[in-house]
Amino acid sequence: MTKQYRITLLPGDGIGPEIMAVAVNVLEAVGQQFGLTFELTEALIGGAAIDATGGPLPDETLATCKASDAVLLAAIGGYKWDSLPNDIRPERGLLGLRAGLELFANLRPAQILPQLIDASSLKREVVDGVDIMVVRELTGGIYFGQPKGIFATESGEKRGVNTMVYSESEIDRIGRVAFETAQKRNKRLCSVDKANVLEVSQLWRDRMIQLSADYPDVELTHMYVDNAAMQLVRNPKQFDTIVTGNLFGDILSDAAAMLTGSIGMLPSASLGASGPGVFEPVHGSAPDIAGQDKANPLAQVLSAAMMLRYGLNEPEASDRIEQAVLKVLDQGYRTGDIWSEGCTAVGCKAMGDALLKALAA
Repeated sequence: MTKQYRITLLPGDGIGPEIMAVAVNVLEAVGQQFGLTFELTEALIGGAAIDATGGPLPDETLATCKASDAVLLAAIGGYKWDSLPNDIRPERGLLGLRAGLELFANLRPAQILPQLIDASSLKREVVDGVDIMVVRELTGGIYFGQPKGIFATESGEKRGVNTMVYSESEIDRIGRVAFETAQKRNKRLCSVDKANVLEVSQLWRDRMIQLSADYPDVELTHMYVDNAAMQLVRNPKQFDTIVTGNLFGDILSDAAAMLTGSIGMLPSASLGASGPGVFEPVHGSAPDIAGQDKANPLAQVLSAAMMLRYGLNEPEASDRIEQAVLKVLDQGYRTGDIWSEGCTAVGCKAMGDALLKALAA
């Protein structure tokens, strides 16, 4: 029996439309194999939305996303819009989308693919076998806590203030996502905090310990964020699933990403308690190569695979896409960002064609 899903596509800016086109072709091909049909609706966000409507997130786009089963986003931003006021820059569209869809959990995998292991800046023996999932709380913490701002003191000196704050309910909901994610992996969860100096982290740790009683099959450990940053470089294979707050997660997920050697290979998922999630590559819009058929579409394609797995509960179709990515890498196809001597250099479209052949084989 055929299943139908409503997907909102947000190609965005820069290389976004190019890599999105590849991902759509792959989605439709794997859909035919697994009896899945996709009702695809394209909408504006970021710089493209600013040019067309004057704002980075039109009401129509948000409404379309809310009515869908999942949202596939490519990339936003570029030099063209860098001089705009902060409140209407392209990046505000992404923040508005997260808020509008109430997305509080960001899943960032960092997996070393055997074919690209030598692209990592760390030694082969350190990164061989690394497979980490960082679960980052996305809508709380110091980025959103109040009070915040730059204020003048009585002496006339300016003083900057940001507040790190988490409630029990905010910690519990991200904690449950992390435990459930760990259950789908190797059942090991490391909660990263700064409980030795921060009261908010003491509450964070207390709640994680209490939640662990509901997940007896998951091994829970704790680590201070400074040590976690060091351990990601020293011995990253000790980690399976990491859960942490907004600020710490922002930093650690980027550090984990660079273990893989190329940020152009990494997908991500942003999830809420209900409703559609947003699935996107972690790289930027790369305006310097936009329209030149040089972009690497694999992170976008892997984001589509994450959408199938975490957004639509279609793990077999997700596995099929991930296997196709591994196959084209085994065959030696590389875009410029991951090319090495002895490989076959291809552009964005050719990489997409190779993926379709791998899926059809």
